[in-house]
Amino acid sequence: MTLITRPEGLSPDQIAPSRRSLGVAALGGVAFAAYAPAALSQSASPVTTDSAGLTTATVSYRSADGFDLPAYVARPEGDGPFPVVIVVSEIFGVHEYIRDLCRRLAKAGYAAVAPAFFVREEDPAPLSDMARIQQIVAKAGYEQVMGDIEATLTWLGQQAWARADKVGITGFCWGGKVVWQACARFDALDAGVAWYGRLAPAATATEEQKTAGRPWPIDLAADLKSPVLGLYGGQDGGIPNDTVKAMNDALAAAGKTDSQIILYDDAPHGFHADYRASYREADAKDGWRRLLALFEARLKH
Repeated sequence: MTLITRPEGLSPDQIAPSRRSLGVAALGGVAFAAYAPAALSQSASPVTTDSAGLTTATVSYRSADGFDLPAYVARPEGDGPFPVVIVVSEIFGVHEYIRDLCRRLAKAGYAAVAPAFFVREEDPAPLSDMARIQQIVAKAGYEQVMGDIEATLTWLGQQAWARADKVGITGFCWGGKVVWQACARFDALDAGVAWYGRLAPAATATEEQKTAGRPWPIDLAADLKSPVLGLYGGQDGGIPNDTVKAMNDALAAAGKTDSQIILYDDAPHGFHADYRASYREADAKDGWRRLLALFEARLKH
């Protein structure tokens, strides 16, 4: 099993060999893959959450550029309205892990929505070619992603079952960075939880990469419009501990005392991803407990 140690996926010398596909789930006319084969550990025993007591669906709505954006939705049965959590995927898109997270949130009383940010180019979820996945992800620029989140917020405002005045956001790896960006941009977001998203350019980044990655979370600390909880691994090879400290320092300097990063000293990148070899159960469970506590405080009161 090749460990993915960076938010963007494997480095060129870590390109994963093809693994067996676990199939494709067709929902509402849109096909979403099962667990992403590019990262799946053959020995993994992923957490699985059933749909009992839930309403699940795949929907689509118009984004700012006119694209019909697919999204997976899981919410409690009944009329609601329910507080909402937007779930931002890793680089693998809306695969089974992301859908399961939505169901976990729905079991906790939230309406969870996971937009498929990458499918304009191609759905990366069923692919095992990491070089191609990285090409797909690179096409999803900041303005497109923010436009998709804005479209999601607009669509939620039209749903009788959604409390559009109580919306949180959480994201993983690539999506962790998006959480910081979105909470600095949208007043409509009440809280964010960022799981190991890059905070600043890598030390080896070229000027082109630094520019392409903007705005970086460390430059947005003063602009945060809601509290963000960061959950990061002390053994993350792609997000050095000094950048975590620098981000915490930037938050403190900006007076954002309700935002912070928790560092799990022994955890690698992707420690919440229960379908990968990087999964660390104790840290993952503690992080999820903290997520639920923040959303309980900010979205249910």
